[in-house]
Amino acid sequence: MKVSNKFTVARLIFAPIFFLIYNIPIWTGNKNLAFISACVMIPSLIVMELTDYWDGHYARKHNEVSDLGKLFDPFADVMLNLTVFISALNSFDPKMGSYMPVVIFVLIMYREFCQNFLRMLAIRQGVAIAARKGGKVKTVFYIISGFFMLAAESFIRFGLVEFCDAKFGIDFTAFYPCAKIAIQAFYVVCLVLSYTSFVDYLKKFGSVFKDM
Repeated sequence: MKVSNKFTVARLIFAPIFFLIYNIPIWTGNKNLAFISACVMIPSLIVMELTDYWDGHYARKHNEVSDLGKLFDPFADVMLNLTVFISALNSFDPKMGSYMPVVIFVLIMYREFCQNFLRMLAIRQGVAIAARKGGKVKTVFYIISGFFMLAAESFIRFGLVEFCDAKFGIDFTAFYPCAKIAIQAFYVVCLVLSYTSFVDYLKKFGSVFKDM
C-alpha cells in the first residue's frame, strides 16, 4: 500500500475508535473513563487531522497521486468529521445535553454524501474534483468547531465543573447555555459554508450529471 494511502486508512480506522472513546464514558457513566477520554480526545484528533496533511504531502512528494486517492481521501475526511459531529449530539453531563442540533447534523450529513456522490461521478468520467476555496474554508470551520466542542466537553470530563464549585463556589453549569450557544453558532456557520461550497462545486462540475 502506498504511504499516502496508509495515512488515509489510519484516519478511516480512527473514526470509530474516536466514537467509542467519546461515548463509552457516557454509556457507562464512569468518571474515571471520562477523565481518560478527556486526556486523549483532543491530542488524538490533532494527530488524525495532521494525517490529512501528510497523505497529500506524501502523495505529491512520491508521485502517488491517483484516482483512488482523490476519492479515498475525501471519504476518510467525511467519516472523521461526521464522527466528531455525531459525538457532539451527547455530553457526559446530562445538564449540557447536545452541543449540536440534530437537524444541523442531518443536513450536513446529506451534503457530505451528495458531495461524495458528485466525486464518484466525476472520477468515472475522468474528471478530478480538486478542493476549492469554499471547501477548504468549510473544512477549517469543521475542525475549529470540533475542537471547541471537545474543549468544553473535556472541561466537564476533567471534573473541573465540580472542582470550581467546591473550591471557589463558581457554578459553571450556569454557563452551559452560553457555551452551547457559542458552539452551536459555529455549527450554523459550518452548515452555511457546507452548502455554499456545495453549490460552488455543482456550478463548476455539475456537467458530470449530463451523461447519467
